Amino acid sequence: MKDKPAERAVEERYTQWKSLVPVLYDWLANHNLVWPSLSCRWGPQVEQATYKNRQRLYLSEQTDGSVPNTLVIANVEVVKSRVAAAEHIAQFNEESRSPFVKKSKTIIHPGEVNRIRELPQNSNIVATHTDSPDVLIWDVESQSNRQPVLGATPSRPDLVLTGHQDNAEFALAMCPTEPFVLSGGKDKSVVLWSIHDHISSLAADQGAQKSPGSKGGAVNGKPADGSTVQARGFSRGMRILLKMSSLTHQAHRSSVVWVMILALYCGMQELARPLLLSDALLQVEKAHNADLHCVDWNPNDVNLILTGSADNSVRMYDRRNLTSGGVGSLFTYLKGILLLSCVFSAADDGLLNIWDHGKIGKVENYAGEGNSSYPPGLFFRHAGHRDKVVDFHWNAADPWTIVSVSEDGEKTGGGGTLQIRDDSAIYSCLMYIPVGLFVQIWRMIDLIYRPEEEVVAELDKFKSHLLTCSSS
Repeated sequence: MKDKPAERAVEERYTQWKSLVPVLYDWLANHNLVWPSLSCRWGPQVEQATYKNRQRLYLSEQTDGSVPNTLVIANVEVVKSRVAAAEHIAQFNEESRSPFVKKSKTIIHPGEVNRIRELPQNSNIVATHTDSPDVLIWDVESQSNRQPVLGATPSRPDLVLTGHQDNAEFALAMCPTEPFVLSGGKDKSVVLWSIHDHISSLAADQGAQKSPGSKGGAVNGKPADGSTVQARGFSRGMRILLKMSSLTHQAHRSSVVWVMILALYCGMQELARPLLLSDALLQVEKAHNADLHCVDWNPNDVNLILTGSADNSVRMYDRRNLTSGGVGSLFTYLKGILLLSCVFSAADDGLLNIWDHGKIGKVENYAGEGNSSYPPGLFFRHAGHRDKVVDFHWNAADPWTIVSVSEDGEKTGGGGTLQIRDDSAIYSCLMYIPVGLFVQIWRMIDLIYRPEEEVVAELDKFKSHLLTCSSS
């Protein structure tokens, strides 16, 4: 609970941010949620038009028990770059739902949805983590649209992946090149499944069979009477136990990188907090001064690893030169993403920062920046949330468009807020346990991130018009 001066400072920051929205953003959609959401993920584009594209968005709803927890499939009208008018962008209402975000299907989930991950090889397949040892696989096309009313039975997952000996709640990943699912749990193991055969049969089955709710009450995907939920298939995974030598020698290179992400993710939860890497199990002692909450790998440079910790820092490591403290200077915030030359980070302060990792820690002498309170490398700060940023995800189909979720429920009269905006160059790693949420979808104006020479040349074309505006 924030004290009054802190709340006042947050409100002042938000008011200032809102006044700058028409200047800083190419497009922004603000969506007030009924219930908190623990996870948000972009799905595939389903329709393209002249001025906007329709794209799938996955959200979770964490309820108070009066209605079931749900997995929500929404359709978002993503306005294309340089289409939205500045006046329209500025006129959003924090207490309303955005007309750009429309719920298309609701799946009643057995337990709260802690994590959502989509399968790159089949855009209709998603995996979810809940408070149980199992990973649930859903074909969102074949699942029935359900009404989340009190007493409704959970929807039946298309596949249940077993193998953990204890709850697996957060660490979850999908392989970008093969239909593999990887999960980390409290049993200190990483479990790997191949669902190739299963998704092939699901694709053949699609539309032929709907998945109704199972009969009887259910807890964590299993009926209250203790019998097994009759999902379409079960797959017992291989327990890796953070020693992946045999696996890495057999796997494709990109798969190895993906596998190690989860090994890092789970390994950092150990009390010693070492950073574990690959075949030789190299370690970075004291990689962080507290528990690690997220890990990600640069898909364009497999040597770069990003870690976020409860010590309020994000650190980048080059696995060719592993040393304590990471590459470059320390910069704050808990969640991080890296891709190309940018790092995205967000945390409990409600800010989502974008960094140029090539400039992090470097002192640059620009006019008027001598007394700047912003660290080197920070080039954009999204301040549209007034409480913890719970999750965020960049849009691979529409680069520089971001969806972010926060715990603004008490301030907006709802479960929280969803924001959608446009920012690019990310790879994500996050971990949070929220109470109420708010979603935004946003895209920063391209004058901020494009090469300086291009921007100057474009502005020069409108020089006379700008001078006229400033004098009027």
